[in-house]
Amino acid sequence: MQNLFNLADQRALDVLTECTARGIAFVPFCPLGLPGEAHHQLLGNPVLGALALRLHASPAQVALAWLLDLAPNILLIPGTRTRAHLAENLAAASLHLDDSARAELARPFTTMA
Repeated sequence: MQNLFNLADQRALDVLTECTARGIAFVPFCPLGLPGEAHHQLLGNPVLGALALRLHASPAQVALAWLLDLAPNILLIPGTRTRAHLAENLAAASLHLDDSARAELARPFTTMA
């Protein structure tokens, strides 16, 4: 199942929950936000930026790690144009979110105005 889903747009959370219960893979569409300006706004969110600094990661890595942490059936396919970007995205799978990070990311999350 594929649906638009990321930190700022969680309208498909009920679909993710149902897929998890049924053992169906869920692929978040635009896991780092919609392409273009909104993408940069999501990754420029101050909460995400501060958390990334604390975790010694990039905002994109934290956003991807959050998705992977939500459920075992999430499959990520973030857009990647360079080898360095690929390495950064892959490193998100090794990023550990502690309870404090999860609590920060569980609050209503919006893009910057």
